[in-house]
Amino acid sequence: MQTSELQILVVLAEEMNMRKASERLFVTQPALSQRLQSIEKSWGFQIFIRSPKGLLLTPAGEKVISFAKEVVEKEEKVREQISELENEVHGTLKLAVASIIGQHWLPERLKKYVQTYPHAKISLITGWSSEILKSMYDDHVHLGIIRGNHDWKGIKEHLLTDTLYLVDTEISRVEDVLHTERPFIQFKSDSSYYQEIQDWWHRQFQTTPKRTIVVDQIETCKQMAFNGIGFAILPSVTLKEDEQNIYKIPLLDEYGQPIERDTWLLGFESSFELKQVKAFIDIIRNEK
Repeated sequence: MQTSELQILVVLAEEMNMRKASERLFVTQPALSQRLQSIEKSWGFQIFIRSPKGLLLTPAGEKVISFAKEVVEKEEKVREQISELENEVHGTLKLAVASIIGQHWLPERLKKYVQTYPHAKISLITGWSSEILKSMYDDHVHLGIIRGNHDWKGIKEHLLTDTLYLVDTEISRVEDVLHTERPFIQFKSDSSYYQEIQDWWHRQFQTTPKRTIVVDQIETCKQMAFNGIGFAILPSVTLKEDEQNIYKIPLLDEYGQPIERDTWLLGFESSFELKQVKAFIDIIRNEK
């Protein structure tokens, strides 16, 4: 069986939907269905069960997919090793990045990367730092960028430190929070960030917020605060100096110092040896 056919099976197993898989593979649904029938015929048994809700793997199909993923991953690693022999930067740079960094810090660096190395590809996933760590340990990516101080047994390099601010269109002093009926807008985050905010809040006010709105994304939280719906606590990496008509009050710890949050680059030594990874690291080091 050709590797291209194994790649088709891997995409089908990831999507479990013919339409979505055909879009990813840039083929029509009928053409993909025909290819799948041909692949199943070559194996001599059904790999997927078609249903109105999508695809289901047969027990035999599960073993085939496991085999397909292994072969595709090995081929990709071989191609990366071969690209190391060439002068230009090739291969796929696989990144797993904390959502806040992916939205506000990373795009400028990635733009420079793709302009400088047009032959390189990028695979990017974003999420909470705990999810990024799991992707790293599962060996799904080359580099991870996380928020907060987490244990890591590979290479760990400091990228940036930012501070936390209470932002609002009306509140200009922290003490005014106790007298407002405006809601506290929170965004869902990993446990370490949430605990940091909770600790500051209880140390500052010894009470809970009167009203709270919880949103899924930090950018939604920011836009709601900037549009006067309520106040929020945001890291400085999400804020710009020239933003108008918004108060930004720094959060202080028990010693009167700004509360800071670190961002780290993580990786294993083997990944740092890849040319496309080295190129990306050089860019972000030069941007510090």
